[in-house]
Amino acid sequence: MSGFVEKPEPLEVPGLVHLHTGKVRDLYQNEAGDLVMVASDRISAFDWVLPTEIPDKGRVLTQLSLWWFDQLADLIPNHIVSADSGDLPAGAPADWQGRTVICKSLQMVPVECVARGYLTGSGLAEYKETRTVCGLALPEGLTDGSELPAPIFTPATKAAVGEHDENVSYEEVARQVGADTAAQLRQATLAVYGRGRDIARDRGIILADTKFEFGFDGETLVIADEVLTPDSSRFWPADQWEPGRSQPSFDKQFVRDWLTSAESGWDRASEQPPPALPQQVVDATRAKYVEAYERLTGGTWT
Repeated sequence: MSGFVEKPEPLEVPGLVHLHTGKVRDLYQNEAGDLVMVASDRISAFDWVLPTEIPDKGRVLTQLSLWWFDQLADLIPNHIVSADSGDLPAGAPADWQGRTVICKSLQMVPVECVARGYLTGSGLAEYKETRTVCGLALPEGLTDGSELPAPIFTPATKAAVGEHDENVSYEEVARQVGADTAAQLRQATLAVYGRGRDIARDRGIILADTKFEFGFDGETLVIADEVLTPDSSRFWPADQWEPGRSQPSFDKQFVRDWLTSAESGWDRASEQPPPALPQQVVDATRAKYVEAYERLTGGTWT
């Protein structure tokens, strides 16, 4: 069992209909039929949404995604209609500023589109057993953090909150969504990954892997949700990259490490929810998110 330690009650905002509460984002619909997506400061680990929030996390994710959408605009259209807080309903909470976007309602493709340029995580676990990732054969001798000969598309099925996404083969994606759509997903995923990898590399950061969500606006494939953030990507400092071990990262690794330490007192194998995070873990995690934003965009977080 996993999921929310305590699922928050959705806010009631005049002019908006609440549609869904996810691990991080709350989704509403406005009177024009557009979606209003609010990135909270919630954080998840090991399929649990934790009871402690990370200040500014939702704003960092939103502002970084908006920056990336601009960098990717010539590759693929995105779902953003407006990120102007003045376009929100008059009754929207002041806290929504900077963390909320109005976006198109798309026909979403039920596939997590993952690109990997380096071997780690679930890809590493599969490789150790079969020398493949999502059915793709890889060379012998790779280890944790190894760079792959070329980036690969390794899709997964989308799971409900509290459940694991399941890696699947490209052929299975084609079976589920059709050969044409599968080909578009693979091409777009690898193109966006390649652009993100090159930009991050110029800033001293390795983009090890990342996941995207896509939907259709009529006949047009559109990238949606968040893109190339510390929640959806593994970012590693290039000057500390050393294959054969876990890499330092710009994400919630502080949270994972603390939860699995003796200090937390939490047994991951149990069905008990994880405990609240101590302040030093909260502060360290916030600092990593802010550092990722500043190093990638070249701006200063305020």
